[in-house]
This record gives sequence, structure tokens and C-alpha cells, in this order.
Amino acid sequence: MVVLEDDGVRLRLLRYRDRTAWQAVRARNADWLRPWEASSPVPSRAVSFTEYVAESRRLARRGEALTFVIEVDDEIVGQLSVSPIVLGALRGASIGYWVSRHVAGRGIAPTAVAIAGDHCFTELGLHRLEINIRPENTASLRVVSKLGFRDEGLRRRYLHIDGDWRDHRTFALLAEEVPGGLRERWKRSRGRHAGRDPGSGPAPG
Repeated sequence: MVVLEDDGVRLRLLRYRDRTAWQAVRARNADWLRPWEASSPVPSRAVSFTEYVAESRRLARRGEALTFVIEVDDEIVGQLSVSPIVLGALRGASIGYWVSRHVAGRGIAPTAVAIAGDHCFTELGLHRLEINIRPENTASLRVVSKLGFRDEGLRRRYLHIDGDWRDHRTFALLAEEVPGGLRERWKRSRGRHAGRDPGSGPAPG
């Protein structure tokens, strides 16, 4: 079982017994998350929580994706996914995340991304990570800015979000660009941004 932790933020793989807590935090944040969450361009059957966890576990066993819950003080306050994980000549992955509105602005999202990023670079041996964010999502844009992800430009109508195809900006980071690790970079950045963090919104994943 992969468990990652730093500065009071813990990432662990989603499990079946998270159902009640996970569904509760999702329900409380439905309106907060709706503008940024993936939707289907064609009619499709809703996936149950049990099916979702089973598929997440299958992908983790195959090394194709990791689906973490984000915990603070043993409370589920969000989720972070590393998906898809592509090896071969690319050795890269995309990261998506969301945090509950009641903990936004506490540095939880960048801490979670930094923890996951270090795991991807060191333990999984990945070379490239990317995060795709809607240009309107200013809170999530601040997350990648604090962590030093490079803006690689606009992707037109890239993902189906909240009922339509939406533009996204792609932000990327290479392993050699953070030789000291993302957590160390975030801690330095956090010192510079102390008292100036108004929020950390979701990025699709």
C-alpha cells in the first residue's frame, strides 16, 4: 500500500471502505467542483463507487495509474490522480487533483502535488509530469506557479468539462528541473508566499 506524507498532508490509495466519507465530501463540494470536473461527451452509464475503486486498484496493480485520497488529520479532504502513467520512451504522467472548499487556501493542493511528484520522479522513475488546467481556474493556476511548472501553451477544446469541450493550458515539469525534489521547492516557495495564498482549486484528473 503506497502512503505518502509530508507537512500534515497524507496521500494513500483509495479503498472500498472510504465510500461514506468520500461520497460525503463530494456531495458537500458538488457546486465547487462542477466547473472543473470531467464529463462525458456521449451518454454513458454512471459508475458506482465500488466499480470506481475496483478499476483504480486494477490500474494501480498494472502500474498504469494511481488514485489517492488526500487526508488531513485523518479526514478525506480531496483526491489526487496520477493517470495515465506511460513508460517506454515517454516515462511521463498527468496529475489531476481537487480539494474540499473548506480547506482551500491552506497549501494542501500544492503539498499533495509535490508529494506525488517526488514519488513519480524518484520511486516510479518518471521523466515528465504535466497538469492541464482551464484558463479560468485561477486558484489551480497558482498551484502550478508555486511549484514551478512551465506553461507549455494552450490546447484548444482539449477536455470535455462540465458539459462542453474546454480549452486548457498545459503545464509540465521534468525530473532534471527539480534535482532537490518538488517538496523542497514548494517549501521555499511557501516561505515567499506566506500569508498570500487565497485558494487552491481543482485540476481535472
